[in-house]
Amino acid sequence: MIITRAPFRVSFCGGGSDLSSFYEKYGGCVLSTTIRKYMYLTIHNYFYKDQIRLKYSKTETVNNYDEIEHKYFKQCLRDFGISGVEISSMADIPSGTGLGSSSSFTVALLHLLHTYKGEYVSKYKLAKDACEVEINKLGESIGKQDQFAAAFGGLKFYEFMPNGFVNVEPIIMAPESYKKLEDNILMFYLGGTHSASAILKEQSQNVKAADKAAIQNQMCDITRNLKKELQNNNINAMGELLHQNWMLKKSLASGITNPLIDEAYDKALSAGATGGKLLGAGGAGFMIFYVPEDSHEAVRTALSNLREMEFEMDNSGASIVMTDREFI
Repeated sequence: MIITRAPFRVSFCGGGSDLSSFYEKYGGCVLSTTIRKYMYLTIHNYFYKDQIRLKYSKTETVNNYDEIEHKYFKQCLRDFGISGVEISSMADIPSGTGLGSSSSFTVALLHLLHTYKGEYVSKYKLAKDACEVEINKLGESIGKQDQFAAAFGGLKFYEFMPNGFVNVEPIIMAPESYKKLEDNILMFYLGGTHSASAILKEQSQNVKAADKAAIQNQMCDITRNLKKELQNNNINAMGELLHQNWMLKKSLASGITNPLIDEAYDKALSAGATGGKLLGAGGAGFMIFYVPEDSHEAVRTALSNLREMEFEMDNSGASIVMTDREFI
C-alpha cells in the first residue's frame, strides 16, 4: 500500500492574479500558507486485476477508464495507464470550502501514481502537471496558486510570470514571528460550499476590463507589501493589508461576498480584528481574521455562532506518508 497527502492552503493576498487572463498580460503574485489539514490518497493492487475500484464520496468499480465517473481519477489513471488498483481518498475538511481542495486532491493523486510506478517527481513538476490536468485537460476556470501551494507547502510568495513560469519564494521570519502569526489568525467556518470554477470564470472575464485589471494590480501591490512587512517581522501589518485586499477583491465578481459574509466581517472588526477575508473564490466556506492578542476572546464571542478551526501552518507540502515501492 502507498499513502500520499497534500495540504490545504490559506491564501492571504493576491488571489485572482494567478488566472492566465491576468498574469499573461501583467504578471501576478500571491502570498499564502498551507495548514495542517490534508487530503489523503491510498492505492494498492486490486484483487480483480482487470478492474479499477475507486472510493471517495461514492464507490466505483469499473472495467475501463471510460466507465469512470470521477473526472480527476478518469483523466489521471488514463494518463498513467494504470489499472487493476483500488484507490481511496479522505480529507480533513470538506471540498468546496475555499481551501484549494481540488488541487490538493490532484497533487496528492499525481504523487500517488508516480510513487506506484516507482518514479521520483519534484514538487515543481507535481504543481505544473496538476495545473495541466485541472486547467488544460479538464477545462476548469481556475488559477495556478492552489496547485503550487499544495505541492510546495509552507508560507510562500508565488510570482506568476507572463511566460507561465512560477517563481516560489519562502517567507523567512524570526521563529517568534511565525508563532505570533499563527496565534493571531483566527479561522471560522461559515458553512456551505461553492464552485470556485464558476466564480473564477466570471472574475477571469472581468479582469480583461481596464478598471478591473487596475484593481487586481492594486491587489498585487498589496501582496508585495505584505511580503516585505512579514520579512521585516512586522506581523501586525497583516491585518490592515488583509483588509485592503478584501475591500478590493469584493468588487471583482458578483459571487464573492453576500450579506452573511459581510455581517460576519463587520462583527469581527467591531470586536477588534484589524482585517480579514473570505478564503477561496467566494460565496461560502472559511473566513480568516487577523486579531491582536487582547481581542481574541471578543472576536470569538462576536462570532460564537460560527465554528472556529485552529490555524496551524504546514511546511511539508505534498509528501509520501507510506510506501512499499522502490524509486527508480
